[in-house]
Amino acid sequence: MFSALLSLFFFSLTSYAQYAPPQGEVGSTAIFKDSTVFIAWASSCKITRGFQDISAPSNSYTDVGDSLSAVGMAGINGVLSLGDGGSAILKFNTPITNGTGFDFAVFENSFDGYFLELAFVEVSSDGIHFFRFPAISLVDTTVQTGTFGLTDATKLNNLAGKYRAEYGTPFDLADLPDNPLLNKQNITHVKVIDVIGCIQNLYCSRDANLHIINDPWPTAFGSGGFDLDAIGVIHCQTLGFTENNLFSVNVYPNPANEIIHIQVDMNQAYDLKISNLLGETIKEYKNEIQSSVIIMKDFISGVYFVTITNGLSSKQVKIIKS
Repeated sequence: MFSALLSLFFFSLTSYAQYAPPQGEVGSTAIFKDSTVFIAWASSCKITRGFQDISAPSNSYTDVGDSLSAVGMAGINGVLSLGDGGSAILKFNTPITNGTGFDFAVFENSFDGYFLELAFVEVSSDGIHFFRFPAISLVDTTVQTGTFGLTDATKLNNLAGKYRAEYGTPFDLADLPDNPLLNKQNITHVKVIDVIGCIQNLYCSRDANLHIINDPWPTAFGSGGFDLDAIGVIHCQTLGFTENNLFSVNVYPNPANEIIHIQVDMNQAYDLKISNLLGETIKEYKNEIQSSVIIMKDFISGVYFVTITNGLSSKQVKIIKS
């Protein structure tokens, strides 16, 4: 009797649990694509297409977007439509790390924050073993959410796609159980897997509690299923060097529009490199002495990294072109 009452108690708690609300409402965790918290974006993408309608495979696969659509900053390259159960594995030049709070965010293209196409998110530190965030859906499954049906974001947790276009759904690596095959300080791959929103047992997707996930279905067209826009990185490793405190760097103004001054507290010449969010070198300067002036007017607005080395030590600072 006691165990039955206990089970009922926990069921009641989860049934009425409220998670973060849609973008624009108090308590939302949505992050805008231009937020300065993003310091990197995915550098490559491998696609496994899903059917437009898994219950009628003769309808073929989705065909909107390609491997470049999910690479780089959100809102730039269009979207990649995964289809029923389709997936994409995104790779990062600089591994994601488990920092304080959210570590990365996944962007979809919901037009209003209520028509929500969902996806599971998994991460890997070797590209082989993937570990899924504990997704929760408390959406009622009595009636199928229709093709253009609406979903309450407060019933969803650790599922990509709960926010409108240009606002990322964030994920915290601390939510993943520890595993010897997963290095949370070296996440090299993120896998996004479309949730099949069908509530029929034959086709359905289930959350971490084995509860059926109900989202718009069927979406039998070329852009069906989860529409992946981008993945923005919030915490990542330094770009290919070991930073130390043998010298200090002063950067001003930052953000900058036309020029930025860099002063280095070092008694010898140093090399300076500017790279973008993908780790690509934009400019290099050799044998600089104490201070440098960087002309920024031709740079695209966004985040860049300045790496300073003197052969024995290195340091990196983030700069923003306004």
